[in-house]
Amino acid sequence: MRLRQAIALLSLVGFLVSLYLWLHALGVIGELKCGTGSCEVVQSSSYARVAGVPVALFGVVGYLALFVTALIGLQPSFLPKRNLSVLLAALATGGLLFTGYLTYLEAFVIHAWCRWCLGSAGIITVIWVAALAGVRQSDRPTVRP
Repeated sequence: MRLRQAIALLSLVGFLVSLYLWLHALGVIGELKCGTGSCEVVQSSSYARVAGVPVALFGVVGYLALFVTALIGLQPSFLPKRNLSVLLAALATGGLLFTGYLTYLEAFVIHAWCRWCLGSAGIITVIWVAALAGVRQSDRPTVRP
């Protein structure tokens, strides 16, 4: 239960980060507040869109899917269900692989780093670890007194 709560909370944070980047891509928000780093360089690169769709929208949808799945998994009737743990792990794995690709592009193609993107990468990595731990935990038989 605690792992699903953590995934829900982290997914909400990731959703807000992605939403901020998506709103920027749509022109709703002016300049990105990045501190140090090259957020504008990354966000204005040709890799910031896939088939015309801002990459941040994939983050919004992905984190929202993780959030909703984790919340459903917290319902008492779904707590013992292994399939929800597996679904969370699958969603997190997809997110981690996509994020890994984007981080590779930042490092080796764009040669610039976006702090928001790196924050999102950290969030999805922790979600992935928690989701895998949830699957392992669901594999163990429960002992009831």
